[in-house]
Amino acid sequence: MLHRPLLGWLQRTSLVTQIVISLVAGTIFALVWPDAAVHVEILGTLFISALKAVAPILVLILVIAAISNQQPGQTTQLKPILGLYLVGTLSAAMVAVVASMAFPSTLVLKDASTGMTAPGGISEVLLQLLKNMVDNPVNALLHANYIGILVWAVGMGIALRQGAEHTRQVMTDFSHGITLIIQAVIRLAPVGIFGLVASTIATNGTQVLAGYAHLLLVLIGCMLFIALVVNPAIVWWKLRRNPYPLVLMCLRESGVTAFFTRSSAANIPVNLAIAQRLNLDPTTSGVAIPLGATINMAGAAITISVLTLAAVNTMGMVVDVPTALLLCVVSAVCACGASGVPGGSLLLIPLACSLFGISNDVAMQVVAVGFIIGVLQDSAETALNSSTDIIFTAAACMADQQRKA
Repeated sequence: MLHRPLLGWLQRTSLVTQIVISLVAGTIFALVWPDAAVHVEILGTLFISALKAVAPILVLILVIAAISNQQPGQTTQLKPILGLYLVGTLSAAMVAVVASMAFPSTLVLKDASTGMTAPGGISEVLLQLLKNMVDNPVNALLHANYIGILVWAVGMGIALRQGAEHTRQVMTDFSHGITLIIQAVIRLAPVGIFGLVASTIATNGTQVLAGYAHLLLVLIGCMLFIALVVNPAIVWWKLRRNPYPLVLMCLRESGVTAFFTRSSAANIPVNLAIAQRLNLDPTTSGVAIPLGATINMAGAAITISVLTLAAVNTMGMVVDVPTALLLCVVSAVCACGASGVPGGSLLLIPLACSLFGISNDVAMQVVAVGFIIGVLQDSAETALNSSTDIIFTAAACMADQQRKA
């Protein structure tokens, strides 16, 4: 009956704690028994395979459900908030791309260079992008062509907006179902990470951890820059007064809570309470904050951009400026569709990687690296995402109050 206490412990212990334990256990196992550590790679391989299996259908279903259930005729007060969400997410992607080029990261990936050729420039990237967009939807799902999947999902979502209410509800139910499956797969992350860390250190030595540390520093540095420089600049542009009292208060009361909950959705009540204390319009904040928890994903844009360029750097590709700008746009769009579960943004990295012709096998190894550093990365990402929701909502509402005064 030993499995019952074990199951109870798994249910009581957070995923973050389990991943930390897996990291430590995998490192110790590789150092103490390297010959055996090489053979536990199967655990990481199975975890990556599960991610590869579920990611394409995740993108398809989530985008269809989000677009088909979009409510027309929203209050016009939401438009400036949505504009701030868009500017903030795109700015985050641009900062991440610049930082990745200034401080390039490389990863240890298995067979990363096999069959890979760098695109010749923006024209080749755009041509391949157009070809992927018109791919057969079944073929796109079968070969994990995320650009094709995204185009078909958007088209089907727009078409289903004209459908019956119960049809759109079915898509919502599918979305909830695939989210539950994703949660189940992610719960296996500690086992997969144990296998990945143990086999990687046993094969490549402890120096591989330095690469993860550099990657994590770039990610956290970008997020801090957005939180303490870019977001205040956007708020100042909107309010024309010192933005830091508002920004620091939101970071303290919303960001810290989100850092530990690692869920933008779970932090919605905290943000709504802050909005009420700031005397914001409840009709506007009551819609904008839950909406922001879904589409305002500056942290996710940073994660997608940095990890994608880390994969590009690992394979020796050179990215020109137009392609980098295209990556910013794609990362921002991908971020808006990120799943609202811990590590959900990582599953959209293959979509961005496909811009550079990176295979799904290699892209999913990058996703696995994201889970390894996710102990801090995902917490910081959620803190930035959630605090930005209330910051931009407050800035837009306060600007509207100033204009009416």
